[in-house]
Amino acid sequence: MSKRASKSSAADETGLFTRILDGLAAAGTPLAPAELAAHLALKRREQDAFDAAIDALARKGKLIVNRKGELCLPAKLDVVAGTVIGHPDGYGFLTPDEGGDDLFLSEREMHKVLHGDRATARVVGVDRRGRTEGQIVDVLERANKTVVGRLHEERGVWFVVAENRRINQDLLIPAGERADAKDGQVVVAEILTPPAPDREAVARVVEVLGNATDPGMEIEIALRKHALPFEFPAAAKRAADKLPTEVRAADTKGRRDLRDLPLVTIDGETARDFDDAVYCERNGKGFRLVVAIADVSHYVHEGDALDIEARERGNSVYFPRRVIPMLPEALSDELCSLKPRVDRLCMVCDMQVTATGAIASHAFYPAVMHSQARLTYTAVWEVLDDPARATSQDALAMKPQLDTLYALYKVLAAARRKRGAIDFETVELALQFDPEGKIQAIVPAPRNDAHKLIEECMLAANVCTAAFLTEHKQHALYRVHEGPTPEKLTQLKAFLSSSALTLTGGDKPTAMDYAKLIAKLDGRPDQALLQTVLLRSLQQAQYQPDNEGHFGLAYDAYAHFTSPIRRYPDLLVHRAIKAVLARKQYTPKGATWEELGKHCSMTERRADEATRDVVNWLKCFYMQDKIGEVYDGTVSGVASFGLFVTLDGLSIDGLVHVTELGRDYFRYDAVRHALVGDRSGAAWTLAQRVRIRVARVDMETSKIDFTLATGEALSSEVAPPALPVAATTPPANARPQLSQPLARGDKPPRTVKAPKR
Repeated sequence: MSKRASKSSAADETGLFTRILDGLAAAGTPLAPAELAAHLALKRREQDAFDAAIDALARKGKLIVNRKGELCLPAKLDVVAGTVIGHPDGYGFLTPDEGGDDLFLSEREMHKVLHGDRATARVVGVDRRGRTEGQIVDVLERANKTVVGRLHEERGVWFVVAENRRINQDLLIPAGERADAKDGQVVVAEILTPPAPDREAVARVVEVLGNATDPGMEIEIALRKHALPFEFPAAAKRAADKLPTEVRAADTKGRRDLRDLPLVTIDGETARDFDDAVYCERNGKGFRLVVAIADVSHYVHEGDALDIEARERGNSVYFPRRVIPMLPEALSDELCSLKPRVDRLCMVCDMQVTATGAIASHAFYPAVMHSQARLTYTAVWEVLDDPARATSQDALAMKPQLDTLYALYKVLAAARRKRGAIDFETVELALQFDPEGKIQAIVPAPRNDAHKLIEECMLAANVCTAAFLTEHKQHALYRVHEGPTPEKLTQLKAFLSSSALTLTGGDKPTAMDYAKLIAKLDGRPDQALLQTVLLRSLQQAQYQPDNEGHFGLAYDAYAHFTSPIRRYPDLLVHRAIKAVLARKQYTPKGATWEELGKHCSMTERRADEATRDVVNWLKCFYMQDKIGEVYDGTVSGVASFGLFVTLDGLSIDGLVHVTELGRDYFRYDAVRHALVGDRSGAAWTLAQRVRIRVARVDMETSKIDFTLATGEALSSEVAPPALPVAATTPPANARPQLSQPLARGDKPPRTVKAPKR
């Protein structure tokens, strides 16, 4: 189908949807399909399209078919369509498609659906906690075709308990459908019959993954639990196989030749996908900065098999010891990767930077390059910090250029501070494994100015990208990060007041206001915890076509350009830049910019959640033989049912249940982030130092329980400045809110680290 025909077909479909819904509204009563067709005076040749439109509208929840087969408008039936969000305790919520408050679904109603299903529900009242309660009317779309979980047997009955605890119902496995799986093994089960009010879901085992403690099993589970695509389809493999293995002469036509420019890559020791290279030289009192990025768009064309799969994945996923790439390794690790001493195609952002760190001008162009060296952060920092102890000959040979890059970094960093960008400094941790793949230790991950140097170069290129697209009125996806909502701001100010701190800026604080407050925290014993509270007050970063600026980085416009090997939004931005250079406008096929932004934001969250699951499981595995051991830690979260404690130097969280705090009734004070005893007046607060004993490690739920090693806190102190803080586990009786950490830079996690801040 041609592009013009495709647009015409979409317009006709949208028009028919509108006619159908308007016709039902005008009729004012439910209508049979034939009655509605007659009411709309449809022609015979329109009947097939009409039937298809009815089915599509029903799937979307825009209309409902009643028991008599009549078509009804949901609003007339007081019915809302939405997505089911399950809770581990059995109840759930329906999040309406059109926005508004969630509907609470009781355990009985949740027995009709599974987490992720799309359904319609009717408001039936308000429960005893004041929540609007819903009743499932119809299931529009089943989200779970397969479920990963543990197979169990009790009294001859076999069933699967889902790894995703939001799927609270067990899946019954009939005789002969076990595929020789054994009790306790991890399996993938295909749902044969969905749950209903009077019966459990029925499934069959289609894949046996192995035992729960097998090396790498946590990743296999996460891939399936979060529905991450991890096997490339045959069409994508064939497309990758047809690509050349090296840059051909024909590929370099129309490109600027930068092969003599001493560009280098600087990454972590284990990196294999080198998507950016840098070069810097003095230009009078300022600098010329060249950022060369792998030209993935030259090989991955819109709508081809590689593009379709890359869009579906959205991004690469970095697990401990394993990467799920967005593109086949023939591209990500070879043809597109800016490997040393081979020709590679690239897109370049060529910048002139003033002595004060302002970007005076920039230019974008396609080029061919030849990386002079593959350097690591460690090697670069050795040369910059103390050349006498440097061991990398490649880095030593590049010392003059590295010195210039470092001088540029200092200028850009000073401009960053002046701009008021928020910079949360925490200690990141790395997981170390033995040869068998078992977690062996949790150690601080080194981070030095070489990391920051590359981050600043990437930030500069991304800022120029956003300015370039805005200047030429080319639609694209911006990386948008908004400040605190009014509700979060109120909570933050109330908490800060209890610590004798104030956030300036009134009802609309800026990044500068945050930065000034963070500067005041330097040296305080509760610095790490206060930084965490500040971070949690900010909204989630996302991709969208409407530029709302980047609050945390204090940029008016920001777009991702520097990682097209591992991020689909960057690939889209490259296509947009090329369109501008060709004096054209780029419009993606198959989805609007808004739809692409939502999809890419979703895949990013999906990857974060999967990675967090794996890291949490590994930490539990590390702690399972430490039952009874005593650790010092800090209260990193407070809920009505207890305290979450983060252990010093490990960034491992566990729960001290409220019943372990003493014989008293404890009241949760949301403003002070505290549990306060009614009788004793004892207060357990955020950032309080405690000594705990490891009481229980549950590998199935990846949860750790602590008890107090003494009856009291260690002291009135709070956490030491360098204490790493992990994300607080959400309360079990409330829907958790996803939080997105600030984008500090745009390099992938080259080392295995603790969950992102």
